Amino acid sequence: MHTQPKLSLGPVLYYWAKDQLLDFYEEMAAAPVDIIYLGETICSKRNLMRTDDWFSLAERLAAAGKEVVFSTLALLEAESELKRLRRLCENGVHMVEANDMGAVQLMRGKPFVAGHSVNIYNDRTLSLLARQGLRRWVFPVELSSQTLQTMQERRPAGVETELFAFGRLPLAYSARCFTARAFNLPKDDCQYRCLDFPDGLTLAAQDDTRFLALNGIQTQSAHTFNLLPELEQVRALGVDVLRISPQANHTAKVVGLFSGCIKGEIDLITACEKLERLVPVGSCNGYWHGAAGMENRAQAAAESLM
Repeated sequence: MHTQPKLSLGPVLYYWAKDQLLDFYEEMAAAPVDIIYLGETICSKRNLMRTDDWFSLAERLAAAGKEVVFSTLALLEAESELKRLRRLCENGVHMVEANDMGAVQLMRGKPFVAGHSVNIYNDRTLSLLARQGLRRWVFPVELSSQTLQTMQERRPAGVETELFAFGRLPLAYSARCFTARAFNLPKDDCQYRCLDFPDGLTLAAQDDTRFLALNGIQTQSAHTFNLLPELEQVRALGVDVLRISPQANHTAKVVGLFSGCIKGEIDLITACEKLERLVPVGSCNGYWHGAAGMENRAQAAAESLM
Protein backbone atom coordinates (compact mmCIF):
# COMPACT_ATOMS: atom_id res chain seq x y z
CA MET A 1 0.00 0.00 0.00
CA HIS A 2 1.43 3.34 -1.05
CA THR A 3 1.64 6.31 1.31
CA GLN A 4 -0.90 9.02 0.56
CA PRO A 5 0.75 12.16 -0.82
CA LYS A 6 0.46 15.43 1.06
CA LEU A 7 -1.02 18.51 -0.61
CA SER A 8 0.87 21.76 -1.02
CA LEU A 9 -0.20 25.18 -2.23
CA GLY A 10 2.47 26.74 -4.42
CA PRO A 11 3.32 30.45 -4.30
CA VAL A 12 0.87 32.81 -5.99
CA LEU A 13 2.51 33.42 -9.37
CA TYR A 14 0.40 36.47 -10.27
CA TYR A 15 0.21 40.06 -9.07
CA TRP A 16 -2.83 40.39 -6.82
CA ALA A 17 -3.90 43.31 -4.67
CA LYS A 18 -2.78 42.99 -1.06
CA ASP A 19 -6.31 42.61 0.30
CA GLN A 20 -7.08 39.92 -2.27
CA LEU A 21 -3.93 38.06 -1.30
CA LEU A 22 -4.63 38.24 2.43
CA ASP A 23 -8.25 37.14 1.94
CA PHE A 24 -7.01 34.23 -0.18
CA TYR A 25 -4.62 32.99 2.49
CA GLU A 26 -7.26 33.37 5.19
CA GLU A 27 -9.37 30.96 3.16
CA MET A 28 -6.41 28.64 2.60
CA ALA A 29 -5.68 28.53 6.34
CA ALA A 30 -8.85 26.46 6.67
CA ALA A 31 -8.31 24.43 3.48
CA PRO A 32 -7.04 20.81 3.54
CA VAL A 33 -3.49 21.63 2.40
CA ASP A 34 -0.47 20.57 4.44
CA ILE A 35 2.19 22.93 3.04
CA ILE A 36 1.87 26.55 1.90
CA TYR A 37 4.58 28.34 -0.08
CA LEU A 38 4.73 32.11 0.38
CA GLY A 39 6.52 34.90 -1.42
CA GLU A 40 7.08 36.65 -4.73
CA THR A 41 8.79 34.44 -7.30
CA ILE A 42 8.33 36.47 -10.51
CA CYS A 43 9.05 40.19 -10.20
CA SER A 44 10.45 42.33 -7.37
CA LYS A 45 8.30 45.28 -8.52
CA ARG A 46 5.32 43.37 -7.20
CA ASN A 47 5.88 44.68 -3.71
CA LEU A 48 2.43 45.40 -2.29
CA MET A 49 3.43 42.65 0.18
CA ARG A 50 6.69 43.59 1.90
CA THR A 51 9.05 41.02 3.40
CA ASP A 52 7.74 41.76 6.90
CA ASP A 53 4.19 41.20 5.63
CA TRP A 54 5.18 37.75 4.39
CA PHE A 55 6.78 36.99 7.77
CA SER A 56 3.59 38.01 9.62
CA LEU A 57 1.44 35.94 7.27
CA ALA A 58 3.73 32.95 7.79
CA GLU A 59 3.19 33.18 11.56
CA ARG A 60 -0.60 33.13 11.14
CA LEU A 61 -0.54 30.17 8.76
CA ALA A 62 1.86 28.23 10.97
CA ALA A 63 -0.49 28.84 13.90
CA ALA A 64 -3.24 27.31 11.75
CA GLY A 65 -1.18 24.12 11.49
CA LYS A 66 0.38 24.64 8.06
CA GLU A 67 3.98 23.96 7.13
CA VAL A 68 5.18 27.26 5.68
CA VAL A 69 7.96 27.57 3.11
CA PHE A 70 9.29 30.88 1.76
CA SER A 71 9.73 30.92 -2.04
CA THR A 72 12.41 33.04 -3.70
CA LEU A 73 12.65 34.88 -7.02
CA ALA A 74 13.48 32.76 -10.05
CA LEU A 75 15.52 35.54 -11.66
CA LEU A 76 17.65 37.98 -9.65
CA GLU A 77 18.68 41.22 -11.35
CA ALA A 78 19.48 43.80 -8.65
CA GLU A 79 21.29 44.19 -5.34
CA SER A 80 17.99 45.06 -3.63
CA GLU A 81 16.63 41.67 -4.69
CA LEU A 82 19.68 39.96 -3.26
CA LYS A 83 19.14 41.73 0.08
CA ARG A 84 15.56 40.44 0.25
CA LEU A 85 16.77 36.98 -0.67
CA ARG A 86 19.26 37.02 2.20
CA ARG A 87 16.49 38.01 4.64
CA LEU A 88 14.36 35.08 3.52
CA CYS A 89 17.25 32.63 3.68
CA GLU A 90 18.20 33.84 7.16
CA ASN A 91 14.66 33.81 8.61
CA GLY A 92 15.65 30.98 10.98
CA VAL A 93 12.14 29.56 11.34
CA HIS A 94 10.75 28.30 8.04
CA MET A 95 12.31 26.37 5.19
CA VAL A 96 13.08 28.15 1.93
CA GLU A 97 12.24 27.11 -1.61
CA ALA A 98 15.31 28.04 -3.67
CA ASN A 99 14.28 28.97 -7.20
CA ASP A 100 17.74 29.79 -8.52
CA MET A 101 21.29 28.68 -7.77
CA GLY A 102 22.02 31.89 -5.86
CA ALA A 103 19.43 30.88 -3.28
CA VAL A 104 20.82 27.33 -3.26
CA GLN A 105 24.24 28.76 -2.42
CA LEU A 106 22.85 30.89 0.42
CA MET A 107 20.99 27.87 1.83
CA ARG A 108 23.99 25.59 1.66
CA GLY A 109 24.25 23.54 4.84
CA LYS A 110 20.64 24.30 5.84
CA PRO A 111 17.53 22.31 4.85
CA PHE A 112 15.83 23.71 1.75
CA VAL A 113 13.44 22.91 -1.08
CA ALA A 114 14.55 23.14 -4.73
CA GLY A 115 11.85 24.66 -6.93
CA HIS A 116 11.07 23.52 -10.46
CA SER A 117 13.15 26.33 -11.98
CA VAL A 118 16.37 24.89 -10.52
CA ASN A 119 16.14 22.25 -13.29
CA ILE A 120 17.09 18.99 -11.61
CA TYR A 121 17.18 16.68 -14.61
CA ASN A 122 19.13 13.69 -13.28
CA ASP A 123 19.93 11.79 -10.09
CA ARG A 124 23.52 13.11 -9.98
CA THR A 125 22.28 16.67 -9.59
CA LEU A 126 19.76 15.50 -7.02
CA SER A 127 22.47 13.75 -5.00
CA LEU A 128 24.78 16.77 -5.20
CA LEU A 129 22.10 19.11 -3.86
CA ALA A 130 21.10 16.59 -1.18
CA ARG A 131 24.64 16.78 0.17
CA GLN A 132 24.22 20.56 0.39
CA GLY A 133 20.99 20.41 2.39
CA LEU A 134 18.19 19.62 -0.07
CA ARG A 135 15.22 18.02 1.69
CA ARG A 136 12.56 18.28 -1.01
CA TRP A 137 12.64 18.91 -4.76
CA VAL A 138 9.98 19.86 -7.28
CA PHE A 139 10.06 17.69 -10.37
CA PRO A 140 10.57 19.81 -13.55
CA VAL A 141 7.20 20.29 -15.24
CA GLU A 142 8.41 19.41 -18.75
CA LEU A 143 9.66 15.92 -17.89
CA SER A 144 7.67 12.70 -18.23
CA SER A 145 6.38 10.15 -15.75
CA GLN A 146 8.93 7.70 -17.12
CA THR A 147 11.74 10.08 -16.18
CA LEU A 148 10.21 10.52 -12.74
CA GLN A 149 10.16 6.76 -12.24
CA THR A 150 13.89 6.60 -12.99
CA MET A 151 14.59 9.52 -10.66
CA GLN A 152 12.53 7.97 -7.89
CA GLU A 153 14.47 4.72 -8.13
CA ARG A 154 17.73 6.64 -7.64
CA ARG A 155 16.51 9.32 -5.21
CA PRO A 156 18.79 9.89 -2.19
CA ALA A 157 17.49 8.85 1.22
CA GLY A 158 15.79 11.60 3.19
CA VAL A 159 14.70 13.60 0.12
CA GLU A 160 11.02 14.14 -0.66
CA THR A 161 9.63 14.49 -4.19
CA GLU A 162 7.02 17.16 -4.92
CA LEU A 163 5.03 17.14 -8.15
CA PHE A 164 3.46 20.17 -9.83
CA ALA A 165 -0.02 18.66 -10.18
CA PHE A 166 -2.35 21.54 -11.04
CA GLY A 167 -1.95 24.99 -12.55
CA ARG A 168 -0.78 26.87 -15.59
CA LEU A 169 2.66 25.51 -16.43
CA PRO A 170 5.64 27.79 -15.74
CA LEU A 171 7.56 27.41 -19.01
CA ALA A 172 10.22 30.13 -19.21
CA TYR A 173 11.63 33.32 -17.65
CA SER A 174 13.19 36.35 -19.29
CA ALA A 175 14.76 39.64 -18.21
CA ARG A 176 12.14 41.31 -20.45
CA CYS A 177 8.62 41.90 -19.14
CA PHE A 178 6.27 40.53 -21.77
CA THR A 179 3.14 41.95 -20.14
CA ALA A 180 4.57 45.48 -20.31
CA ARG A 181 5.70 44.88 -23.90
CA ALA A 182 2.19 43.82 -24.91
CA PHE A 183 1.09 47.38 -24.06
CA ASN A 184 4.17 49.05 -25.62
CA LEU A 185 5.47 49.95 -22.17
CA PRO A 186 9.09 49.72 -21.01
CA LYS A 187 9.81 47.36 -18.14
CA ASP A 188 10.89 50.23 -15.86
CA ASP A 189 7.56 52.00 -16.46
CA CYS A 190 5.23 49.01 -16.70
CA GLN A 191 2.41 50.81 -14.83
CA TYR A 192 1.88 47.51 -13.01
CA ARG A 193 -0.28 46.15 -15.80
CA CYS A 194 0.02 42.65 -14.31
CA LEU A 195 -2.60 43.73 -11.76
CA ASP A 196 -5.15 43.69 -14.59
CA PHE A 197 -4.56 39.99 -15.28
CA PRO A 198 -5.02 37.90 -12.12
CA ASP A 199 -4.48 34.67 -14.10
CA GLY A 200 -2.00 36.07 -16.63
CA LEU A 201 -2.60 37.48 -20.10
CA THR A 202 -3.73 34.68 -22.41
CA LEU A 203 -2.33 34.64 -25.96
CA ALA A 204 -3.98 33.12 -29.01
CA ALA A 205 -2.59 32.06 -32.39
CA GLN A 206 -4.09 33.28 -35.67
CA ASP A 207 -6.47 30.32 -35.67
CA ASP A 208 -7.69 31.46 -32.21
CA THR A 209 -5.94 28.57 -30.45
CA ARG A 210 -5.02 29.75 -26.95
CA PHE A 211 -1.60 28.33 -26.21
CA LEU A 212 0.39 30.68 -23.92
CA ALA A 213 -0.15 33.08 -21.05
CA LEU A 214 2.07 36.06 -20.21
CA ASN A 215 2.80 36.74 -16.55
CA GLY A 216 5.34 39.55 -16.41
CA ILE A 217 8.75 38.00 -17.12
CA GLN A 218 7.26 34.51 -17.00
CA THR A 219 5.71 32.61 -19.90
CA GLN A 220 3.08 30.04 -18.94
CA SER A 221 0.86 27.56 -20.71
CA ALA A 222 -2.64 28.82 -21.47
CA HIS A 223 -4.01 25.41 -20.51
CA THR A 224 -3.94 24.20 -16.93
CA PHE A 225 -1.73 21.22 -16.20
CA ASN A 226 -3.85 18.67 -14.35
CA LEU A 227 -2.59 15.38 -12.96
CA LEU A 228 -5.63 14.43 -10.90
CA PRO A 229 -6.62 11.81 -13.53
CA GLU A 230 -3.16 10.25 -13.02
CA LEU A 231 -3.54 9.97 -9.24
CA GLU A 232 -3.11 6.19 -9.07
CA GLN A 233 0.09 6.32 -11.11
CA VAL A 234 1.36 9.19 -8.95
CA ARG A 235 0.75 7.10 -5.84
CA ALA A 236 2.56 4.12 -7.38
CA LEU A 237 5.58 6.31 -8.13
CA GLY A 238 5.89 7.21 -4.46
CA VAL A 239 5.41 10.97 -4.84
CA ASP A 240 5.39 12.65 -1.42
CA VAL A 241 3.71 15.98 -2.20
CA LEU A 242 1.26 17.20 -4.86
CA ARG A 243 1.42 20.93 -5.59
CA ILE A 244 -1.59 23.01 -6.55
CA SER A 245 -0.68 26.34 -8.09
CA PRO A 246 -3.18 29.06 -7.06
CA GLN A 247 -5.52 30.62 -9.60
CA ALA A 248 -7.70 33.70 -9.16
CA ASN A 249 -10.93 31.73 -8.75
CA HIS A 250 -11.99 28.36 -7.35
CA THR A 251 -8.67 27.38 -5.74
CA ALA A 252 -10.46 26.19 -2.60
CA LYS A 253 -12.70 23.96 -4.74
CA VAL A 254 -9.65 22.58 -6.55
CA VAL A 255 -7.97 21.79 -3.23
CA GLY A 256 -11.14 20.12 -2.00
CA LEU A 257 -11.38 17.87 -5.05
CA PHE A 258 -7.73 16.79 -4.80
CA SER A 259 -8.02 16.20 -1.07
CA GLY A 260 -11.26 14.25 -1.44
CA CYS A 261 -9.75 11.97 -4.08
CA ILE A 262 -6.58 11.35 -2.07
CA LYS A 263 -8.64 10.40 0.98
CA GLY A 264 -11.05 8.28 -1.07
CA GLU A 265 -14.02 10.51 -0.19
CA ILE A 266 -14.78 11.58 -3.78
CA ASP A 267 -15.02 9.45 -6.90
CA LEU A 268 -12.06 10.21 -9.17
CA ILE A 269 -14.07 10.38 -12.42
CA THR A 270 -16.63 12.71 -10.89
CA ALA A 271 -13.89 14.92 -9.44
CA CYS A 272 -12.09 15.15 -12.79
CA GLU A 273 -15.31 16.22 -14.51
CA LYS A 274 -15.87 18.94 -11.91
CA LEU A 275 -12.25 20.07 -12.09
CA GLU A 276 -12.45 20.58 -15.85
CA ARG A 277 -15.12 23.25 -15.27
CA LEU A 278 -12.88 25.23 -12.91
CA VAL A 279 -9.94 26.05 -15.20
CA PRO A 280 -9.64 29.30 -17.23
CA VAL A 281 -9.10 27.69 -20.67
CA GLY A 282 -8.84 23.90 -20.50
CA SER A 283 -6.58 21.13 -19.24
CA CYS A 284 -3.36 19.56 -20.50
CA ASN A 285 -1.06 16.75 -19.42
CA GLY A 286 1.08 16.06 -22.49
CA TYR A 287 4.46 16.41 -20.80
CA TRP A 288 3.54 13.75 -18.25
CA HIS A 289 3.01 11.31 -21.13
CA GLY A 290 6.17 12.33 -23.00
CA ALA A 291 4.13 14.20 -25.61
CA ALA A 292 3.59 17.84 -26.61
CA GLY A 293 2.84 19.78 -23.45
CA MET A 294 -0.49 21.26 -24.56
CA GLU A 295 -2.01 17.84 -25.34
CA ASN A 296 -4.66 16.37 -23.08
CA ARG A 297 -4.16 12.61 -23.21
CA ALA A 298 -6.94 11.92 -20.68
CA GLN A 299 -9.45 13.81 -22.83
CA ALA A 300 -8.22 12.12 -26.00
CA ALA A 301 -8.64 8.69 -24.40
CA ALA A 302 -12.19 9.54 -23.32
CA GLU A 303 -13.15 10.83 -26.77
CA SER A 304 -11.81 7.68 -28.43
CA LEU A 305 -14.32 5.63 -26.41
CA MET A 306 -17.29 7.71 -27.49
